[in-house]
Formats: sequence, structure tokens, C-alpha cells
Amino acid sequence: MSVPEQVRRRLAPPMPDSELMSWIAVGAIGLIAAVLRLVTLAHPDQIIFDEVYYANEGHSMLVHGSEWNLDENTPKFVVHPPLGKWLIAIGIQIAGFSPFGWRLSAVIAGVISVIIVARVGRRLFRSTVLGCTAGLLLALDGMHFVSSRTALLDIFLTVFILASFACLLLDRDAARRRWLTALENGLDPATGRLPSLPPWWRIAAAVLAGGAMAVKWSAVWYIATFLVLLVVWEYATMRAAGVPRQHRWGVVAVSRTAAWVLGFGAIAVTAYLASWFGWFLDDRASHRHWLRDNGHDEWPVVGALYNLFRYHADAYGFHATLTSEHDYQSWPWQWLLLGRPVAYYWSDKGPCPSDQCAAEVLLLGTPILWWSFIPALIAVLWYAISRRDWRAWAILTGAAMGIAPWFAYQFEARTMFYFYALPSAPFLVLAVAMALGIMIGNGRDPTRHTVGVMIATGYVIAVALCFAYFYPIYVGEPIDYEAWRARMWLGRLWI
Repeated sequence: MSVPEQVRRRLAPPMPDSELMSWIAVGAIGLIAAVLRLVTLAHPDQIIFDEVYYANEGHSMLVHGSEWNLDENTPKFVVHPPLGKWLIAIGIQIAGFSPFGWRLSAVIAGVISVIIVARVGRRLFRSTVLGCTAGLLLALDGMHFVSSRTALLDIFLTVFILASFACLLLDRDAARRRWLTALENGLDPATGRLPSLPPWWRIAAAVLAGGAMAVKWSAVWYIATFLVLLVVWEYATMRAAGVPRQHRWGVVAVSRTAAWVLGFGAIAVTAYLASWFGWFLDDRASHRHWLRDNGHDEWPVVGALYNLFRYHADAYGFHATLTSEHDYQSWPWQWLLLGRPVAYYWSDKGPCPSDQCAAEVLLLGTPILWWSFIPALIAVLWYAISRRDWRAWAILTGAAMGIAPWFAYQFEARTMFYFYALPSAPFLVLAVAMALGIMIGNGRDPTRHTVGVMIATGYVIAVALCFAYFYPIYVGEPIDYEAWRARMWLGRLWI
């Protein structure tokens, strides 16, 4: 059956030519990210910032199977799920309990996220160049760079969220291709019959979403967002295929979509619970036998699940009352402005070119990149409204979910930090890449295209130079004190 070209292009817009060359280009971006992150990874040669928790907890999980006070030989109650610490433990298992070992998994997660962003950008924009631009910008982001060289949880949260989004994107394209094939084979959309859809990418997205939740609970905002995207994209696909409105909202379509929403949630919850396998297997883990220890009957399976619920209730109580002041706490409105970065390490030891030295690891986004996020988001928002572009809305939503929900906690004076915004970073660089693509145009206007390419190239070079300038305070390199001071562009806000 002949399918109108307009319908064909809506369902399956062509991808760029040369899949092999695109992988070579993305591989080169990944290699750059890996080399940057691996060089001097073992410096500082000590535990820094919250590595004091997560590196030691990863080590204890290797030894005992759950979080444990090894010095006191007692169970340890912690307030974050176990998956991120298991991933840190993998690096320790490979390279030993050393700075290189406990940071190795973070490097791998950081490089994977750079590669995923490049591939997601290519699929969103149907441009290998724009996709690789997004990947390179993420590789050169100081916040992402420092996070992927430190044994903290946020880089693992970010890569799981990003991978889940990528799988949803692949599911969207696969579903549209299946619809196109069904139309070519004679399916009449006016009848309300729906083709079967390939579930594998959707299942993978749910598993990865559960994995994100198993690193940090803040992933719940992204899970809710992904469920909304699933419903909206399902409806948009049927509309693009020509399914009449009454059938798009008919019993068959709604029940199938509802089943997938419930299924997605169930798979994510199952993946989350599976990450607690060490806790279930360790009879001496914190709260493992809460019922028994408090004089109650403890039924098999049900009792263990209730004990886990009690664990979660106590952990939530900690998070809900976390209002203690901290030198590096900040509010969500400051994050895009780089209003209060976090110092992970500081030393005045040399050697350096003068008598006064400074060595710091500062969690600070590359300033030129981060200060361009707001104008890029405005441009993408304009495009989303004026063109009703689904890609723009998806990027904006992903960027918002890592920052906007935290505003609610600001009114409770909850202690928050800049690194909470890390899951937004991949979507923010995708917004920049999209804004650059809008500026460059589609090539129909040669002058605009040439000028746009020149500006975009200059911008990427400026970001790279800015990253190079701040590199010493990303890796703790001893430099002259005045050279360090010159990098404190916002004065005491950064000190």
C-alpha cells in the first residue's frame, strides 16, 4: 500500500548517512572524555569530600555484602539506596581500595554518558555534527568532569537517567517504524486497529529508570516525566499515522497505553528492589530484622519487605529534616548562574612556581558553557512554542526535572548542593546543541548557514579554552596562589 510521503516523513524521518562514520566520530569524542578523566585520576591521593562515605561504603559492601562499619564490625544505616555504592565497589574490586580504584567506576559512567549524549543528539537532530557537538560539550563541562572523577553518587544517577531517556527515544522511533510498516502492509488507520509494538526498548527504559531510583530517590521526578513522555509520544505516533481522534482515545488505545504505564512502573519497582539483594541476604544489615528486634512476629518475605519499608521510612525522615547549615550549600536558583560551587579538596602545599601555592578540586561547571544555558533554554522554549517541536519539549522537560523540583524544598530550608543539578547537565548541553542548530539553519540560506557554522565553531572553541583555563582547579593541580585567585571570577561566591 502506498503511504503518502508526508506521513512517511512524520513517522520515519531519515537519519544521517554513514552509520559507521558516526560511530567513529562518537568514539573519538568518548576517547577524549576518557583520556581527560583518567589522567591523574589518583590525585588527590586521599579521600576527598563525600568520598569518605561512598568509597568506604563501597568497600564495606565488597567485604560484607551491605553497608557496614568495618572498624566497629556493626551494621551501618545509610540514607541512599545501594546501587551507586555497588558500582563504586566494582572499581575497587578491579583496581583495589585506592583513589584510582574507588574513582574508576565514576570515570566509566562519565564516559558512557558522553557517548549516550552524542548518540541521543544525533537521533534527536538527525545530525551527526550536532550530536557530537553535544557530546563534546558534555566532555568539556567542568561539573560533569569533576563528578566523573570522584566517588560520589550523582554521576551514576545521571547516566541511568540519560540511558533510560535514550531507550525511550529508541522505543519511540521503533514504534513509528512499526506503524509505517503496518501502513505499507495495508493497515487502515480509520479502523482503529493497532499494530503490535516492539517492547524491548521500553522494558530497558523501565529497568534503567529503576536503576536510577536505586542510586538516588531524586530519580522519581524523571520516572514520572518518562511516564508522561511515554503517553504523549504514544498518542502523537497514532496521530502521525492518521488514526482518527475517536480511536486515539478509544478503549483499545487507552487500555494499551495504561497497561504500559503500569508495566513500566512495575518493572522499575522490581529493578529497584533487586538492587537491595545484598541487604536481603545479610541477616545483620541495618533494619534487616526490624520487626523481630522490636518484639513483633516476622513472616517470611512479607516481614522482610516490611523491614525494608521501615528502613525507607527512617531514611526519608532524615532527608525531610536535613536543614543543617553547610559552607557550600546553595539554592536551585543559583545553580545555572554558578552561584555557589562546591570545594571537594583544598591544599596550600606545593610544588608550584612561587612560595604561595594553591591546589583545589572545585565542582564548577565550565563558566562559558553554563552561562550560555539560560539563553539556549530561551531559544529552545521559543522553538517549542512556535514550532510545536517535540524534541524541544523533551529537552526542556529533562533539563527542568533536575532543578525545578528542588525549589519546593527551598521553602523548607533543606540543605541542598550544586551537584544536585548534575542530571540536568546532559539535557542542558542538548539545549545548547539545538540552539546552535537553529542558528545554523537547514542550509537553504547559504549566508546564514556559513555565519552560523562560524559562530558555533567559535563557541565550541571558547568552551574548550575556558575548560583548559579552569582545568588546574578541576584536578587539584598545585598552582601559584595568584593564578588560583585569578580563576575565582565571582570572588567569595566561589571561595
